[in-house]
Amino acid sequence: MKTTKLGLLLLVAVMYSCKTAEKQTQKTYELVWSDEFENPGALDQTKWFLETEAPENGSWYNNELQHYTDRLDNVYVADGTLKIVAKKEEYTATGTTKSYTSARLNSKFHFTYGKVEVRAKLPKAKGTWPAIWALGANINEVPWPKCGEIDIMEQLFEDHLMVQSAVHVQGRYGDHPALQQINVSDVTENFHVYGMIWDEEKIDFTVDGEIFFTYNPEDRSEDFWPFNKDQFLLLNVAVGGTLGGDVDPDFTQDQMEVDYVRVYQMQ
Repeated sequence: MKTTKLGLLLLVAVMYSCKTAEKQTQKTYELVWSDEFENPGALDQTKWFLETEAPENGSWYNNELQHYTDRLDNVYVADGTLKIVAKKEEYTATGTTKSYTSARLNSKFHFTYGKVEVRAKLPKAKGTWPAIWALGANINEVPWPKCGEIDIMEQLFEDHLMVQSAVHVQGRYGDHPALQQINVSDVTENFHVYGMIWDEEKIDFTVDGEIFFTYNPEDRSEDFWPFNKDQFLLLNVAVGGTLGGDVDPDFTQDQMEVDYVRVYQMQ
């Protein structure tokens, strides 16, 4: 078959266009922030802020039963992992006394869009409520839920065969969030990677790299999509309350163990 110069030029143009489109569809991520929890002892306070001031007249939201502390008893690094330990003990702070203690970590790193991966093993004791999540960095200026909340992973009550992801926004929050649950049978015995992929259009939620839930609302107003601004990450283990459920009367302590937290952004 004879090929003219014009035909050859068209062929080259089509090939170039196909290669360009292929490159555009490939998402290449670069690690921009992480904590590998390799240094034993206290938490790296250049990366994390330990929140200890209870906001609800000396209590936390959802009728939780714990105080969060900054003590090594409740949060420390050992053997290459972070331990967030919930304990049964009387503890007084912010003008109130509670029967349990734990820890709540806020990342000092803020970001807009990216992929988050957290490899963690969850507590098993009845009444614990572990969570890996994110909040709008403007929460002090724009109150919850208008700032936007992204629940990457949370485990409620004593169901250790399931985790869930959820999104709370002004248009859907509280008892009516955008939410999906997934069965993961060994979350308290083995580590799994809990993650999200957040871009300008949607948020995908993943377990071990597999997407099981996507938040992609048709309504792109601030009431349903405030996720075009910085968020920060949180790790915590709550005890009891409306989402933790009844606490095992024999409970003494349990922990969420975290191997790493990694944030990637697309190049």
